[in-house]
Amino acid sequence: MTQIKDFEMDDALRILDTASKMYQTGSREEATIQLAAISLLYVRRIRKLDDFLGYYQEFFDPAFRVKVSHAFVTQKEADEWLSSGKAADGELVSIGGQGFQVVQSPRGLSFLRTPLPEELGPPASE
Repeated sequence: MTQIKDFEMDDALRILDTASKMYQTGSREEATIQLAAISLLYVRRIRKLDDFLGYYQEFFDPAFRVKVSHAFVTQKEADEWLSSGKAADGELVSIGGQGFQVVQSPRGLSFLRTPLPEELGPPASE
């Protein structure tokens, strides 16, 4: 992925519009590009563009590290914490060295397997 220096929302939307026209209307490619454009518009609408741009920069910052809120040695410890009411939707935790995200489902909070960067190995550029 290439970093865009001096991100300009309107430029990005024009480029996405041009790219979407390269594909047949209704194709998966066209729909995906439209989704990307709508996502950017939504970020602007909810006034979170600065937050988004900070998040975007994290992908290119070699010093950036994913923040794990809690590290548990065993699944039992993690389950006890999850049921304690202290867990929040979206938190990233480590259980026995493996990453999990806390997710809210209709049945309550649960863990979703989410590998940590160190589990995936070095970036392809290294």
